[in-house]
Amino acid sequence: MRHWITTALAMIIGVWALVVLESARTGLSITDVQIGETPVTIYTDGTDGPPVIIAHGFAGSRQMMQGYSLVLAQAGYTVHAFDFEGHGLHPMPMGGDVNALDGTTQRLVEQTRGVLDQVAADVPIALLGHSMATDILVRVAQDEPRVGPIVLLSAFSRAIDATHPTDMLLITGEWEPRLTDFAVDAVQMVDGAAGAGQTVTVADVSRRAVLAPLVEHVAILQSRVGRAEALGWLNRSYAREQSAPVPPTGWALLGLLASITALAVTLTRLLPTQPATVQPLSARQFLAVAIVPALLAPLIAAPVDSRILPVLVADYLALHLALYGVLQLGVLRTLGRRLPKPSALGAAVLVLWGIGVFGLALDRYGANFWPTPQRLPIIAALILGALPFMLADARAAFGAPLWQRLALRVALLVSLGIAVALDFEGLFFLIMIAPVIILFFLTFGLMGRAVARATGPSTAGLALGLVLAWALGVSFPLFSA
Repeated sequence: MRHWITTALAMIIGVWALVVLESARTGLSITDVQIGETPVTIYTDGTDGPPVIIAHGFAGSRQMMQGYSLVLAQAGYTVHAFDFEGHGLHPMPMGGDVNALDGTTQRLVEQTRGVLDQVAADVPIALLGHSMATDILVRVAQDEPRVGPIVLLSAFSRAIDATHPTDMLLITGEWEPRLTDFAVDAVQMVDGAAGAGQTVTVADVSRRAVLAPLVEHVAILQSRVGRAEALGWLNRSYAREQSAPVPPTGWALLGLLASITALAVTLTRLLPTQPATVQPLSARQFLAVAIVPALLAPLIAAPVDSRILPVLVADYLALHLALYGVLQLGVLRTLGRRLPKPSALGAAVLVLWGIGVFGLALDRYGANFWPTPQRLPIIAALILGALPFMLADARAAFGAPLWQRLALRVALLVSLGIAVALDFEGLFFLIMIAPVIILFFLTFGLMGRAVARATGPSTAGLALGLVLAWALGVSFPLFSA
């Protein structure tokens, strides 16, 4: 009875989430086009309102900016959201020196100007961007009369001064204090007495810094306060009074993904059972399983030159995961914990549900989840590391109490942290992988645990190794020096 109640609740939440997410699109024309090599999505309600160009942050995509794109389009603005080089479905990698203004930054500025050149308008074009894009957009607007108001989310840019940009709203999450300080400082360049929530105007310069409550660097993309403020700022700049609902799409997306995760548990009950025997690990055995690979993998990988793939740190990550998994499997084998035979059917169901259902939902409503052809070899290379890692992890976590399962996840993050400490300059971008790994285990990990209970840990490890490689392969930006 409890199982069916959970299933029914998951279905109710899923239906509610779909209604909210699809209603946000109602009445809009959403068209994908190409501007050169740049993929662009145009959102419009057909009224041909003022144009807005929207740009995402590092490791983001057009889909991640939908919260703002849809609200502005519903209010009559014509939105052009695009993928930067190396991100989303853009086929070209990022390039240049990431630490030099005339390197990667300049390339992305030129790409954005290419989009600007193709947006026909008889009024100044608004710009809205998140994180990495904020610096790009501020530099695009320099000495550019075609640019109008600018809205920056979680901004940082050394190109901001007391007179540029002239028309700027900065929205920062309550849980990112350093960027909040930067936003207030940018407003105080115009009026030293100004604070968050105040609009200041001196001569032709207007600025406002807003604190979005209860959000951080990623959740700000779904902040209802942030989206309402962005719409209000553009209405002010264009002397418009159009309004639009600001639906709780962030909660709806979380609800939909949670529903899909819960329904995967129901799906596993339909699989032919192939239960495996649980052999609990003693505390000493568990420490060996968790600590040995966490410490040895980064030490063994440190001297190896793994710069092979055209993706930031993905080649190192594949090596690290492979070493981690092989070491952990070796410890488990020494302790007599062998991998049972997997169920091909169970693995196939989990892969199809994880990529085909969960992935489809995420791609439509939250973030890009589909690879370009250029990413397929990267996914294949990541499989070589993700597969042994997930097989070992699934066996180590099988039948383990909650604290041990959590400790295994922490051990992996600590191991990656050691790798970054050993080569901070070369592996800094590994820090970006932590949120992906946490999300992976909160969703796919729960699905895998249900499959493991029905068909054994090898089934879950096999399937999750493939899914993890896919998720990592579409997340990291393509990069070519």
